Amino acid sequence: MTPSLSPTLGTGDDVQARVPAIAVGLSRVGVVGVEKVVRIREELFFARFDCFVDLGRDQKGAHMSRFDEVVNEAIGEVVLSEAPFRAETLAQHIAELVRARQGAERAEVTIAARYPEHKPAPVSGVQTQEIYTLHGRAVAFEHGTRRTVGVSATGITACPCAQELIAARARERLGEQDFSAAQIDAILASVPVATHNQRGLATLQIGCTEDCSTEIDATALLEIAEASMSSEIYELMKRSDEVEVVEKAHRRPRFVEDCVREMIAGVVARFGELDGASFVSARQENLETIHQHNVVAERHGTLAEVRGEIASGTPAAHQTSLGEWLDAGVRAAG
Repeated sequence: MTPSLSPTLGTGDDVQARVPAIAVGLSRVGVVGVEKVVRIREELFFARFDCFVDLGRDQKGAHMSRFDEVVNEAIGEVVLSEAPFRAETLAQHIAELVRARQGAERAEVTIAARYPEHKPAPVSGVQTQEIYTLHGRAVAFEHGTRRTVGVSATGITACPCAQELIAARARERLGEQDFSAAQIDAILASVPVATHNQRGLATLQIGCTEDCSTEIDATALLEIAEASMSSEIYELMKRSDEVEVVEKAHRRPRFVEDCVREMIAGVVARFGELDGASFVSARQENLETIHQHNVVAERHGTLAEVRGEIASGTPAAHQTSLGEWLDAGVRAAG
């Protein structure tokens, strides 16, 4: 005898659409760590996707299989188009499709894609392949979509504090050997002074509002991020390149805080066409060599806030966070 079906579970019943036992809406429901390999202009990109929607108090669950379906569909449409690949464009396309398929008020998608760039070593010109991370984020709601685009780059930083301490000791020792003050100045100006170094990870992101038509060039962000540190680094170098990188880093010692300020100043100088409602976030993490811990510095805010602070020398009254900036779009949708 075939057992009868439960009265609340039919063969065509949509379990996710049922009313939950506890009627509480959820802020975010979705999938994380969706991994895809995408071929773009003969290059392979390894991309990782996180996709979320809000969930109403009257819906038991989201349709999880639809997230992966949408990711595959969006990749096919965006990557195969003639337009240059942009992580934020793909994130926007996925977010808008997810919102529609899930019947949600808000959908959020983040993308982190590892991609190669080819550049010459600084002296020998040897071509080397460097791997960077391209970030894209989009939050879609009824009236529009907010996007961010960003990059992460690795470089080297040299500590200014330790360098000054070493220079002070060198002055004492040279003075004991009867070098004059002018001679000591000339020596220290000619010979890079030792200090301890860190490998630094710079992450720079810019956010555009719903009506922003400006395309942010990720290459420009990469240039700003790498230039913020004491020196760029290269996977493949000859000896002439090694000495150039080490000497450059020691002639441009920078704290983790300096790197963040350099990135913010670079964005203000480079992107004058962006309106003040746009968002900027700069983060630097240095992997310490003489300590067991790492050090981090961050700055975030609207372009109006950072431009005003740089121009006036007066601290911004408020530093808008990414969450606040995204929520401003949600409030506008309401």
